[in-house]
Amino acid sequence: MENEYGYTGKILRVNLGSGQISSLLTAQYVDRFLGGRGLAAKIYWDLVPPEADAFDPRNSLIFVTGPLAGFVGLSGSRWQVCAKSPAADPHTFSYSNMGGHWGVQLKFSGYDGLVIEGASDKPVYLVIENGRVEIKDASSFWLKSAVEVRETIKKELGHEMRVVSTGPAGDNLVAFAGLLADGDASGSSGFGAVMGSKKLKAIAVQGDQRVKAAQPEKLRELVAYVRDLKKLKPGTLEKLMPEGSGLKREACFGCIGSCIGRMAYQAEDGTRGKVMCQSGMYYTRAAWKFYGKRTEVPFFANRIADRYGFDTMVMDSIITLLFKGHKTGIFTEENTGLPLAQIGSLEFIEALANTISFRKGIGDILAQGTTRAAVIIGQGAPDLIADQISIGDHGPAYCPRMYITTGLFYATEPRQPIQNLHCISRPTLKWVSQQGGNPDSHMTTDLVRWIARNFWGSEEAADFSTYNGKALAAQKIQDREYAKESLILCDFAWPITDVDCSEDHKGDPRVESRIYSAVTGRETDEAGLNEIGERVFNLQRAILTREGHVGREADRIHEMFYTVPLKEAFLNPECLVTGPGGEPISRKGAVVDRKKFEALKTEYYQLRGWDPDNGLQTKEKLHQLGLDDVADELKARKVLAHSI
Repeated sequence: MENEYGYTGKILRVNLGSGQISSLLTAQYVDRFLGGRGLAAKIYWDLVPPEADAFDPRNSLIFVTGPLAGFVGLSGSRWQVCAKSPAADPHTFSYSNMGGHWGVQLKFSGYDGLVIEGASDKPVYLVIENGRVEIKDASSFWLKSAVEVRETIKKELGHEMRVVSTGPAGDNLVAFAGLLADGDASGSSGFGAVMGSKKLKAIAVQGDQRVKAAQPEKLRELVAYVRDLKKLKPGTLEKLMPEGSGLKREACFGCIGSCIGRMAYQAEDGTRGKVMCQSGMYYTRAAWKFYGKRTEVPFFANRIADRYGFDTMVMDSIITLLFKGHKTGIFTEENTGLPLAQIGSLEFIEALANTISFRKGIGDILAQGTTRAAVIIGQGAPDLIADQISIGDHGPAYCPRMYITTGLFYATEPRQPIQNLHCISRPTLKWVSQQGGNPDSHMTTDLVRWIARNFWGSEEAADFSTYNGKALAAQKIQDREYAKESLILCDFAWPITDVDCSEDHKGDPRVESRIYSAVTGRETDEAGLNEIGERVFNLQRAILTREGHVGREADRIHEMFYTVPLKEAFLNPECLVTGPGGEPISRKGAVVDRKKFEALKTEYYQLRGWDPDNGLQTKEKLHQLGLDDVADELKARKVLAHSI
């Protein structure tokens, strides 16, 4: 590389079939794709043939960091995994975003990324330490718990080693098997099963090769500035983690210091583990109903999912299917072998996890994921979850019946795009809290409208009574988020739309580009960074098109969004949003208007520079973004729009 500021300069390439170890030069990718999702998408485009399914040895499993990994005070040391996903139906490109320390240790070991190709004929694990790479026998680890494997490797190789591993669910190719790393950082999209298909049980990394910034003094100033922006009001953490709660913050490497999303919990018996977002809550309602009181069962249910190696969002929908099916008589304890009368108990979740992981009886069907399993079972099972599944066996988080814009995210993404959804939902939920009289919430109506202007494209985007402004908001949010996912910046900390401790509480949409410039020495501004995000999004669109997600007909949302009225929303039971002039309105009872949504797609395609009729990408837009090779292949496959 001309300079290696922010990068190590190398991407490790390991073929488990041949045992060949080589490397790629980072420089050939990062000028156009930054790192993270962009880097992984380009490698995937080059290496993975569209006809290969997720378990084909030709499917590459790609682990990547971004240029900000390794620098403190930025929350920029997250890492992504990309590959063809068995959780998608049909199998297609997808991604997973993980935190903790594994990613930065990969970078400190001398590599910006890791590409796993081929498949071993016996269980193996990788050890990567300061540029040294070893493929080791993992036969003794096969079918063992992801937590047990992680801790055993660390005990053998040293506590400083960071390990990502799979559980028996991954070894047995359960479609929604996940990854588990240090600090219980977890990854979805079925990539545990992809590791299992390659007979790869774990990857241990460690290094001490630090990265350099092009403008270290400027970076120090920006870190101080960001810390000031992210400062929390006194007492915030104490309210979230009161004394005696068993909760404790567990920061990822390089955390800004104000992250309130990642916590660890210590149970009464001394067991510790991550408690975060959906994974910490997925069994809560069932457990409380079963025991009739607050209980630690949801925490231990999460630990079971971690050990076996499951995506808890899919487990949540499977439990819903079983619960409803038990009530209607489709499922019995006799035909499932499961203690269905004990749904909510720890005994039930252990039995379910074991049955699915080892594909026993009905577990062999459930291992294919909720939607596929319901179709195979039949007997009306798909109807039981018709109002529960939005995409990838996940529930309808931050629903388009309420936010409208999020419908375009669901339609154009390969999986639930939580980072895009948060851009709208977080300010709105803070506003709902402020409307409810919470003195700690600074999110006024005026501030929501300021965020809409500066982050969503227009004030109209914050009026959820109309479809106006929503296509532009989708484009703006996706471009920004794809740049963020390429840098890679933490979703809990970025973008900085609003500020807790300031007079006007306004955030700063320009700071990401300033940090990127200081680290890499590649001067750019907000618009330049977002253009890179647009390029990455278009590359991902081309990948999906090449794999069968072709244009308007494929840009679908779940039928329930059109037909089932909205009843409730996460942390917002009245479904309140900002309406005309910023006035509060309720979207309770709303559905997506089919005709208006199709018109919204047309407007979105026009803003994207795609064919407005069929949603295909155009040669002109791809040329503008420097993706001529992509345009040529799409043209050869007859999935490029005619000139318009």
